[in-house]
Amino acid sequence: MKNSLEAFVDRIELGEKVEATDWMPDEYRMLLIKQIHMHGISEVMGAYPEREWVSRAPTIQRKLALNAKIQDEIGHGQMLLRLAEDLSSVYGRGREDLMNDVLEGRVKFHNVFHLEAPTWADAGVIGFLVDGGAIITQAMLLNSSYAPYARMLKRIVAEESFHMQLGESEVLALASGNDAQRQMLQEAISRWWPAMMFFFGPRTMGPSAQRMMYFRIRTLDNEELRQRFINRYVPRIRALGMTIPDSDLRQDPSSGRWIYTDPDWDWFSRVVHNNDGPMSGARLALRRQAHDGLSWARQANLYATSEQSRQGGVL
Repeated sequence: MKNSLEAFVDRIELGEKVEATDWMPDEYRMLLIKQIHMHGISEVMGAYPEREWVSRAPTIQRKLALNAKIQDEIGHGQMLLRLAEDLSSVYGRGREDLMNDVLEGRVKFHNVFHLEAPTWADAGVIGFLVDGGAIITQAMLLNSSYAPYARMLKRIVAEESFHMQLGESEVLALASGNDAQRQMLQEAISRWWPAMMFFFGPRTMGPSAQRMMYFRIRTLDNEELRQRFINRYVPRIRALGMTIPDSDLRQDPSSGRWIYTDPDWDWFSRVVHNNDGPMSGARLALRRQAHDGLSWARQANLYATSEQSRQGGVL
């Protein structure tokens, strides 16, 4: 007779989905928490590079659109952290703990959100490339074995598609502009391309990522995701009349696989693991300022919820 773990894996291999109320192995739960926690924190921290450009957007329409996008990203982070909170509650950890983890360096966030965004073109390229890369990763996760995550991602992926279209609109406007605007766009693409090669992770996946594949939390490896990204964006960038900053980039005619220059794996790894990027400290300081400055609102909400429960659901 099969044990609980074997029966659980059999269910997953048959394509069945796991619900929050189902029994799950501790390893599966911890892998989910790691994935969803990092995803949620990355959504929150991802708002900061673009936040820098809200007040400096070139038109009121661009300002409003960018502000709406940032609100969406923070909302995605809150939804995902709520999901992680459900999973973490068995260990006595709540959302406050999950948010504190990023301030204390206990959870990573994506390498791209540690980097500088010095021009308006960077705001467009973030939407164009970073959100485009996120869609490729999140579309894969729509097939996750954990049903609540897969369901939540349907909304997130739909909204990220609008974010990518916003970035594309900004990039197209710059590509159609004067020489200075086109140069600004080219410099932004050159800044972000190596970061996007790192974005999907190392060629050889680590033990945690391999176990996520085993449990079908994710269904594609890092290199397959990166190849999909390159295949999608090389023709788009070239169609804009822009150059990709990789003289070795080419497609193998027999396999169709892209050959590319490796990013500086060591440097980007230090950025992610040690919060050692050019903007890591500044953005974490802003996160801490927001977290501490709004502690009164969280306490008031907890008090109101407690009072509502005490009075039978009516305030």
